[in-house]
Amino acid sequence: MRLAKLKLRDFRNFRRLDAAFEPGFHVLVGRNAQGKTNLLEAVYLLATLRSFRGAGNAQIIRHGQKAFFAGGLALGQTESEIRHYWSAAQRKLTVNEKPIRRITDYLGTLRTVVFCAEDALLVNGPAKARRRFLDLLLTQTQPGYLGLLHRYTGALRSRNALLRRDSPDLALLDSFTRELVANGEKLITARRDLVKKLSPLIRLGYRKIAAKPEDAGIAYAPSVREDFAVDLAKSRVREQRHRTTLVGPHRDELKLALDGQPAAQYASEGQKRTFAIALKMAQGDYLAGIHGSAPILLIDDVMGELDAGRRAGLIPLISRTDQALGQVFMTCTEENWPGELSGNLHRWQVEQGSLKRMS
Repeated sequence: MRLAKLKLRDFRNFRRLDAAFEPGFHVLVGRNAQGKTNLLEAVYLLATLRSFRGAGNAQIIRHGQKAFFAGGLALGQTESEIRHYWSAAQRKLTVNEKPIRRITDYLGTLRTVVFCAEDALLVNGPAKARRRFLDLLLTQTQPGYLGLLHRYTGALRSRNALLRRDSPDLALLDSFTRELVANGEKLITARRDLVKKLSPLIRLGYRKIAAKPEDAGIAYAPSVREDFAVDLAKSRVREQRHRTTLVGPHRDELKLALDGQPAAQYASEGQKRTFAIALKMAQGDYLAGIHGSAPILLIDDVMGELDAGRRAGLIPLISRTDQALGQVFMTCTEENWPGELSGNLHRWQVEQGSLKRMS
């Protein structure tokens, strides 16, 4: 899969951008705060309709303007012309000039995996970051998963609203409990199956990047210990005291271990960075296996954070996407340009919200 064309209007510091991209390795070079990450963010937004930086759409609009536009031509098994317009008053999303009404009908039109500073949260951050990692991958590979997740979240929100009341309607609470259980059990099954498939990919990816032999492992730890409905019933008294739902997929954990020890507590910063990259490489490999083509890789200044040994291990993994006629977009400055890069690279200069091909 690749992005053949990208068009931006009033997106971050890009007033106007019209660019065409071939398959292969695209390196975006420029000083800090020139717009390199903004360009990656635009590609990711076209794939997921959200920013990997945690920004809301209103923050993406160029200063002083009222709306942004992001469009592109995605080439995969089919050709898809994407047009996405957003303002506080109006939102439009079309593919090949046909309006998209539901997100579930759109996801998968463009597939990306992003490597960025925020990946550290996968190892150091709260369990929510790791649940989001699993949910995004399931949304990209399992039809109906997003709808399932939305139904669970809706039931959870309604159930918690009842628990916050001094005298909740018990019949209504039981109704939301049944809906929570029905959808939650399916979420647990899907996440457990995914972790089993990801585990060997992560272990292999880590060993290829790491400076020395180390065993990286992941384990799914659902908060439901026995039967979901039974666990909810047992926690009813505590729920009334805390006024919230204490058991369910919204409290699941993905445990990361290095040589049998919790990675967050015992791994060095270099090992944590390697683990985060291994998670993202496994995400890319899994997507490629499901869909038959590699996703676009978006790499935001990651090389500068790795030592020479880890960079040397990562470059061949990234190059596989290039060699399979996929696409890689990587940002860097002149100072941290990775010397391991060679061959047929497409070089671009990013300066003050403009993009120019380098000779």
